[in-house]
Amino acid sequence: MIVALRLTVHGRVQGVFYRDWTVRTARQLGLAGWVRNCPDGTVAAHVEGEESAVRQMVELMRSGPPEAAVEQIDEEERALEKPSGFSRR
Repeated sequence: MIVALRLTVHGRVQGVFYRDWTVRTARQLGLAGWVRNCPDGTVAAHVEGEESAVRQMVELMRSGPPEAAVEQIDEEERALEKPSGFSRR
């Protein structure tokens, strides 16, 4: 089943290559969507694809790249946007 989640990642996630890591990881898992920095210091992402791959992505995002320190990830189910590929915004 194809699902879509909007994720808000809290912690030390800006200035540590979190977005680049997210793009690379999502592409490896065959996911579509986007990731961007937010003015409040969080990182927002829209991730969609096979449910098992989306769940795997969320678990991987709890650690992120080596310099990141993720404190919390908020999840919200969303409608499919059907983007082509995964991009950094």
